[in-house]
Amino acid sequence: MSELTVGRTRPKARKIVRRDGSHALAHTVLIIGSIIMIFPFAWQIIMSLSTNSQVMSIPPTFWPGDLQWKNFADVFTVMPFMSQFWVSITITVVRVLGQVVLCSMAGYAFARMRFSFKGVVLGLILAILMVPSQVFLIPQYQIVQNLGWLNTSAGIIAPGIFSAFGTFMMRQFFLGLPLELEEAARLDGCNPFQTFWRIMLPLAKPGLSALAIITVLWSWNDLLWPLVVTTYAQNMPLSAGLATLQGQNATNYPVLMAASLLASAPVLILFLAMQRRVIDGIAFSGMK
Repeated sequence: MSELTVGRTRPKARKIVRRDGSHALAHTVLIIGSIIMIFPFAWQIIMSLSTNSQVMSIPPTFWPGDLQWKNFADVFTVMPFMSQFWVSITITVVRVLGQVVLCSMAGYAFARMRFSFKGVVLGLILAILMVPSQVFLIPQYQIVQNLGWLNTSAGIIAPGIFSAFGTFMMRQFFLGLPLELEEAARLDGCNPFQTFWRIMLPLAKPGLSALAIITVLWSWNDLLWPLVVTTYAQNMPLSAGLATLQGQNATNYPVLMAASLLASAPVLILFLAMQRRVIDGIAFSGMK
């Protein structure tokens, strides 16, 4: 009996060893991938604390001798950082509110309500995802110009207040909620808007959080459209303001890297604080 017992336990031991080995391999690959992804951010920090000659030196200097903290102070003298910061805040907040309200309402309508040409309209909205955003650049510029919104925050905000991606994402989220909740709300006398506002929308908080964070990251990093509709530095968001720091003949790269760190700090902190909600919302919206 002892020999049989030993013989039966050996395969289990082999399985445990194989499983541990696969975990070690996976962890090794993840660590290498993390180092590759973190290196550009670490190099940006090193460049922001270096002199311009050290940044341009060949071979490169991987660690500056004296840390140049004045590069962060110089950011506020070479560009209107605070005014551009508040422009970015205004644009991002209004876009997030617009996306959360409009995309959630549209997503609920496509997921739960019945109306004529529903499939056709949904197909047209999803077709927008297949078209590069640069195709709409000239028509959007003409619309903003006719409205008199050039060099204003409204001109930057208008095209990003609604998105086909947000509509599709919220539609998938509402499709995953139980249908019995709506039936119970109708039995209690709720109309479609009351059902959406009081029952379904509170249950969609994970999806709304994910949509809000994605919109914040996209809006904060939006570059092409603000460069097209704004020409005055005070009216630009930080993404466009950083692009103007690159000179035609020479560029102060340490100050540029310091400004980039200051500009990315708010969204980086926000994403680290709410990354679990983003992952949960995206994962749940993909389940039926």
